[in-house]
Amino acid sequence: MPVVPNVAQEEAYELRGLPPQEAAQEAGEEGPNRYLEFDPLVERGLKTYGWIDAGIGANNWGAPWNGPITFNDRNWQGQVNQLYLVNEKLLDLEDGGFDWGGRVDLLYGTDYVFTTARGLDANLLGQNVGGQPSWGNRYYGLALPQMYGELGYGNNAVKFGHFYTIIGYEVVPAIGNFFYTHAYTMQYGEPFTHTGILDTWTPNDQVTVYAGITNGWDNYSDPINYFGIANPGYPAANSNAAFLGGISFKDPDETQTLTVTTHSGNEIGSFTSPAATIGNRSILSTVYVNELNDKLTYVFQNDNGWQFGAVGVPSVLGQQANLAQWYGINQYLFYNISDTLVAGTRLEWFRDNNGYRVVSGLRNFAFGVPGGPGNWAGGFQGNFWEASFGLNWKPNRNFIMRPELRYDWYSPDKYGAAGTPLPFGRNFNEYGQLYGGCDAIWQF
Repeated sequence: MPVVPNVAQEEAYELRGLPPQEAAQEAGEEGPNRYLEFDPLVERGLKTYGWIDAGIGANNWGAPWNGPITFNDRNWQGQVNQLYLVNEKLLDLEDGGFDWGGRVDLLYGTDYVFTTARGLDANLLGQNVGGQPSWGNRYYGLALPQMYGELGYGNNAVKFGHFYTIIGYEVVPAIGNFFYTHAYTMQYGEPFTHTGILDTWTPNDQVTVYAGITNGWDNYSDPINYFGIANPGYPAANSNAAFLGGISFKDPDETQTLTVTTHSGNEIGSFTSPAATIGNRSILSTVYVNELNDKLTYVFQNDNGWQFGAVGVPSVLGQQANLAQWYGINQYLFYNISDTLVAGTRLEWFRDNNGYRVVSGLRNFAFGVPGGPGNWAGGFQGNFWEASFGLNWKPNRNFIMRPELRYDWYSPDKYGAAGTPLPFGRNFNEYGQLYGGCDAIWQF
């Protein structure tokens, strides 16, 4: 769900439908102490703040990769996931007049590789390292996940530039998530960023409507027809303009929120030689949040994604040819144990219907490392299940620790090819995996 344009960032994450975590995320009504802000700038609405997130995790097989798990993907290798800096001017529309704003985010760390956009902080697909992050190496680098301006008047705010998606529930910034690791739904089923324009209309306190045009998934300036189009008769084959929109409903007591978002436009479905097949890629995401009482919060998420023009992907019975699908259900339950401690669980089923989305060893895949034993494996046609259990401990305003225990299981299709790699294990030969990890976040 979206960052609401006229509230502080730490409040905006709560409005995204994330668990309230009143005590664990705030531990003081004034929020984190900010050390980079100066009164003359704050008085003019300019804010500078950030955080550092570092941790470690491991799997029971001793494999170098924690399977398809991200962002903490390396076994027993400490990672500085995010050294994150935000510079922003928030819109102030309380008086119903006109205002302007904007925001620039810088992310340095191991998470950068997952958040880049082609033509900005990643190479264009037409280059010999197409799509590869360009401001770092396999492990550490710099990303620019947001760089946008905003104009607002009355109950309307228009964002233009490069910004995070409104799709789904989990987010890139570490302070916006309960768990250290991410759901399959977020990592493999959803876009991370868009470049374009997005209008946010809030007719009243209960309804928010979003509508805009983007340049596709995780793309800044990459033309869709660089390679040539193998199916030039496809509707709008030369354009990757896409619709981004949704609607959010909140009950008068503000204890329940239902948000439905979608993104739909043409993307490259498959690479052929020497051209590429173009097809529509669409996703529909539904998130329902219910603050059951002062202690307990429940979250339900369902995502459904389609890619047409996915030539050559393994099919399933009754499915249209050259169509790839992915879908799943996430459920979260959070319990406020005390003023500084919250417990949470995440239960997820994610289906990669055609082995089109999930990759084990995604970091190597992103950098063009040849596939094979110990490097990366993909094409997992079947069902992924995961159960995560964790705590958020926040002893003061600025510090939070997130221990986590997670079990993953993969169930391949009976229609899948025999002898294909599995997602887990030293040689991609295991169906399941036990993972444990912990990170710490310090906000400044």
